[in-house]
Amino acid sequence: MALHLSADAPASVAPQKYLFGPFIDFFMLGGSALLILPVLYFVPLRYEAALALTTLLLSHFINQPHFGHSYQIFYRNFARKVRGDGYSRNLQIRYIIAGIVVPLVMTAFFAYGSLAGNARLLGNATNAMGFFVGWHYVKQGYGMLMVDAVLKRKFFSEHDKKVLLFNGYAVWLFAWLQTNVVIAERQFWGLQYYTFAVPPWLITIAMSIAAASSAATAVMFINRWRKHGGALPYNGVVAYVVSLYAWILFVTLNPLWLLVVPAMHSLQYLAVVWRYQTNVERDRVDAVEKPELKILSIFGALYRLRVTTFIIVGGILGALGFWLVPIMLIDLVPYDKAVLGSSLFLFIAWIFINVHHYFLDNVMWRRGNPEVSKYLFR
Repeated sequence: MALHLSADAPASVAPQKYLFGPFIDFFMLGGSALLILPVLYFVPLRYEAALALTTLLLSHFINQPHFGHSYQIFYRNFARKVRGDGYSRNLQIRYIIAGIVVPLVMTAFFAYGSLAGNARLLGNATNAMGFFVGWHYVKQGYGMLMVDAVLKRKFFSEHDKKVLLFNGYAVWLFAWLQTNVVIAERQFWGLQYYTFAVPPWLITIAMSIAAASSAATAVMFINRWRKHGGALPYNGVVAYVVSLYAWILFVTLNPLWLLVVPAMHSLQYLAVVWRYQTNVERDRVDAVEKPELKILSIFGALYRLRVTTFIIVGGILGALGFWLVPIMLIDLVPYDKAVLGSSLFLFIAWIFINVHHYFLDNVMWRRGNPEVSKYLFR
């Protein structure tokens, strides 16, 4: 999620300090990393296998629904978005590119690579996924800081925003280059791919820029803290810092961190999406009415039932996209398993969804999107 918000909240929206509450916002926006990652780092080796399985399963239950939610929101009333009905020309084009052009291009790429039996070509998609996922983490961390700044009415100047974005990209680029220090053969869902060798001088330059930009960002935060009497959008600052450093730059320090970080990243997303969807449902004329079926009365108002349904559907979409449909295609579609491995469609689905998710979010949460202005900050 990359929220490109203006320095002023929508004038028609009443002030709001939290998405859900002080502790829930802290935990979901990034504070969970400060509580969980240090504990995982000191887990005795004899417990690592069981804990790894637990964290992996938990990550799927949290991570996959967040992908499902992005499709639910993006393709809702998609025909209207394509027509530009209520959307600027620029946003209309972005919806068409992200919603139609990008998936068609990716489908053609995977179809050609699979039919040609070109495992090396398909393997390059794994490198692309790592590139876009890291970029996405940075932009979402920045977006969470902007959200909390609006909620707290602690707005950042345009200069400060540029400092934050430059630092985010500098840290991400250094971390990504670090994963490609030498040429190495790796596997993802049984398909081999290769990293590329980065010259040492480039790593040194990237590290220097990341360190300098991090220092400049720290100075900026300190100056704002002094100028505003110790007031900062602290939950957003935590979200920004852990996204860049705990989840990208230093995540490889512990193998368990690699398993649990996607779930923490997804919690960030879910906090915003669930608040957004709750506001969408509460805006409907029958939002506070009771469900007709008595068995559903436990939800109280209709809007709660609809939000619960939205969450359940997101979970189902995640399970279908990541597991059920790819596994079915592996059994139904013949291909050269000796060349492309026994999990080709799992490989395709995981990369397709992760990369496409970046493009969807880059459109949905932009400044100027009327739905964001209407429903996120109310």
